[in-house]
Amino acid sequence: MAHYSGLVATNECENPFLYSDIVTSTTHKTLQGPRAGMIFYKKEFEEKINFSVFPGIQGGPHMNQIGALCYQLKYVKTEEYKKYIIQVKKNAVIMVEELKNLGYKICGNSTVNHIILIDLNNLNITGSKIEKICEYVDISINKNSVPGDKSALNPCGIRLGTSALTTRGFKEDDIKIVVKFLDKIIKIALDIQKISGTKLKDFIEHMRNNEELILIKKNINNFANNYEFYN
Repeated sequence: MAHYSGLVATNECENPFLYSDIVTSTTHKTLQGPRAGMIFYKKEFEEKINFSVFPGIQGGPHMNQIGALCYQLKYVKTEEYKKYIIQVKKNAVIMVEELKNLGYKICGNSTVNHIILIDLNNLNITGSKIEKICEYVDISINKNSVPGDKSALNPCGIRLGTSALTTRGFKEDDIKIVVKFLDKIIKIALDIQKISGTKLKDFIEHMRNNEELILIKKNINNFANNYEFYN
């Protein structure tokens, strides 16, 4: 439950503990804790799991990580954190709606958590290119496989999430602005691809020093600098 463990902790999505003997999770995604991991298991698996982890693949305990995680797990139980997760989901829903209004194909046609998966096949551009061009203008997204893909290294989808934006204090109206930025960037990517061809290396070369992208990057940073933390 790595990506959505924060939603599980606040009862804002399906609970895997009802169905699984063993549940694993990272602690630094929607849970917002330090970079670490957790394994939950039924008592009957305790000896096997402990032996498999230590001393074979785990080093000495990092008390700073343990302390930070304890603090975060306490915070997760607060009403403030619950409101944060609800806002994360609201932001994801409005992002889906805005993207669909602009003609983008959303896998599953919706989202029930904080993740949005866009299928770019109808635009004839890869997620790898959109990931690179977004990175160039200081937007962090991930390329992601979608149904029909033959290669996870060069997929035709991108994955978006709203947890980091919500942490910065973004609400629904702010998400609409983010979607407009994304739409503009993807349109520029399509124009660059017409010149560069299909190879990622050539695309990146033509992408650099693009005046339109330089201006968008400046606008994105000016916009983002208005936000500091969730309120």
